[in-house]
This record gives sequence, C-alpha cells and structure tokens, in this order.
Amino acid sequence: MKPRQKRIAIIVGGLASLGIAAALALNALDSNIALYITPTEIAAGKAPQGKAFRIGGMVKEGSIKRQELTVNFVLTDTAKDIAVSYTGILPDLFKEGKGAVVQGKLNPDGSFTASEVLAKHDENYMPPEAKAAIDQAQKK
Repeated sequence: MKPRQKRIAIIVGGLASLGIAAALALNALDSNIALYITPTEIAAGKAPQGKAFRIGGMVKEGSIKRQELTVNFVLTDTAKDIAVSYTGILPDLFKEGKGAVVQGKLNPDGSFTASEVLAKHDENYMPPEAKAAIDQAQKK
C-alpha cells in the first residue's frame, strides 16, 4: 500500500468513527429529551404518543387522593384539567393550589401516569413555561 493510500484509509476510518460516535450521542440525547406540554395542549391532541413528556400546571384544590403509595391528583392550567397518577413518595412542597411539573406518559384513556413529580421550591417560583401557559390559558 502506498503512503497516499494509507493516509486516505486513516482519514476515512477516522471520519467513519466520528460519524458513529455522533450518531450514538444523538440517539442517547433523543431518548432523554422530555418535552413540556400543558393540559390545554394535551386536550388539543398535541401530546406525543408513546413517549415520555412533562406536564406543568397547578395542583387543583381538593383533587389529591391517596391510596398507600399511589397518589391521584389533577393538574390544571386553569383552562383544562388532566388526571395524574403517581406511585412513590411526593416532594415535601407538593400541595394543592401549588405549581408542579410531572414527567411520564399519557394513557389511552386520557389520564397521565407520572414517573417523576417536581414541586416548586418557594412561594414565588413557577417554571417559566408553566407561567406562560397559565397566562395564555387565562386570556382565552
């Protein structure tokens, strides 16, 4: 093999390795991305089917029902509501009338099964997406 052919083979091999590494990294990132959607968008049919995503809003007053470690509650953006079921220990700041973000999957019956529940961390904080969604829902 001539030196020129060796150089070309090394360059092609390096580019192929770089391409494979980039494809693997993008695939890993795609599986970990969780989109943020409001209850109004879910009601409009914009929720991804079969993929995990996040819903943000306020925990509706009087909606929390506990059965051992399973908690059922309703998230609202003041325009639409969605029933959420979560099995596990809730954050200490999780309360009715407070902001929350849940991550999980939508069930065929329209309810949501959460794998993770995040509660706001103080009296003034609300995720910017949730605040914008609530403001937009109130305008409609």
